[in-house]
Amino acid sequence: TLHWSLYGVPEQIEHDPTQEVYWELQKFLGLALKANPNVLETLYSPKVEFVTDLGRELLDIRGCFLSRLVFQTFNGYVMSQFKKMQADIRNHGSVKWKHVMHLLRLLMSGIHVLKTGELAVDVGGQRDRLLSIKHGEIPWEETEAWRLALHQEFEQAALATKLPERPDYGRANQFLVKARLSALGESLP
Repeated sequence: TLHWSLYGVPEQIEHDPTQEVYWELQKFLGLALKANPNVLETLYSPKVEFVTDLGRELLDIRGCFLSRLVFQTFNGYVMSQFKKMQADIRNHGSVKWKHVMHLLRLLMSGIHVLKTGELAVDVGGQRDRLLSIKHGEIPWEETEAWRLALHQEFEQAALATKLPERPDYGRANQFLVKARLSALGESLP
């Protein structure tokens, strides 16, 4: 009943011990429409522990969130983080290798989305190389060279993608309205 009160619903709830994050539905859909990598990966994760009928409908329309914004969002985040890492190397002589690995994985994921129209969470044949980076076993220069090559591939994929310019806001809004109407039926005494 929080959503009917003056306090409203929190947009996000985090549970640090398990590293879980819960988003209010409108917030989640808004992030998905902006091509937020974490939210899109949630929609495309092969691991689904439990799903309601409404959740299944959301998974069925997940393609409506994919657009050319993937390039802008993924690339912007990766570029800003790598600039910070280059400063960390200059100032401290090291980086957080686990973070480097995740950024490279994000680039590969973005390339895959733009080329195929589907988001792949699995890194396939690059798993071992990414794990070597995570453990700091590959020198920064080699890692940076791979990142630059991935960026070039990402830019080429952005130019050639068949994804629409923008996501399907109408379809996402229809889903939100349906979910809210469904909640009305479940919430009222």
